[in-house]
Amino acid sequence: MPTDVLRITTRNARFQQWEALRGNRSKRHRQGEMLVQGVRPVSAALERDWPLAAVLAPLDRTLSPWAQRVWDEADPDAVRARMAPELLAVLAEKEPEDGEEGVELVLVARTRPDDLDRIPVGPDALVLVLDRPASPGNLGSSVRSADALGADGVVVCGRSADPTDSRALRASTGSMLAVPVVAVPAPSEVLAWVQRHRDRGVPLRVVGTDEGGAQDLDALDLTGPVVLVVGTEATGMSAAWRRACDDVAGIPIGGSASSLNAAATAGVALYEVARQRRFPRRRSGPA
Repeated sequence: MPTDVLRITTRNARFQQWEALRGNRSKRHRQGEMLVQGVRPVSAALERDWPLAAVLAPLDRTLSPWAQRVWDEADPDAVRARMAPELLAVLAEKEPEDGEEGVELVLVARTRPDDLDRIPVGPDALVLVLDRPASPGNLGSSVRSADALGADGVVVCGRSADPTDSRALRASTGSMLAVPVVAVPAPSEVLAWVQRHRDRGVPLRVVGTDEGGAQDLDALDLTGPVVLVVGTEATGMSAAWRRACDDVAGIPIGGSASSLNAAATAGVALYEVARQRRFPRRRSGPA
């Protein structure tokens, strides 16, 4: 159980270092740290033994049993700090509403390397590739669907929203800490990785989703190892990804909508793969 606890009541140098993680992508990557807030994301970090730099809680407040357990059981090497509630609210990007006590915990988590080999690839592999996702919310929601529907990992490709952005972490409701999420600058890196696995005998198919696809997604056999590519809402997949795909398929829709957004496309496509593989078994509804 931690004994040395910092008290932070002003916007001192340490607080400013943590505050920079909130909105500065380059500092997050340079420091190798990100902010994690919310019951599910914090719980996921604890369950997965995620490496932590700091555990932050409000001054002069008795923590709930859940928060106290996290405080006691989280990475023993992490700094423990109690800080003024208004400062903690800044890091959490959440001001308490009337009648609320405010945020109980914020974690400063260490980021993991953007290494594609973190994603396990077996005979029934499923990997989601998000091509240039612009919205942190859509990115997080897509990772949440990938986690729920059995994906082995998510690749964020090209100039895109940042997986370490707290908005993406919140939208994923902790799945960003449960599934390997790797950011790479270009399709060529992913395709070289795909080829390495093909060379060792895993017949990975690259399947793209596009409203102009030659066939419907449910017409494809998706029971083998698959890399599933979802493009941007504005332009779809890049030309490089279109060339790389073994199949390009569409999702039939009706109504007046011209297309689904990227997160919805990812969720529907992942569900079709899971349906064909008869997974998952547990039923779920909105959280």
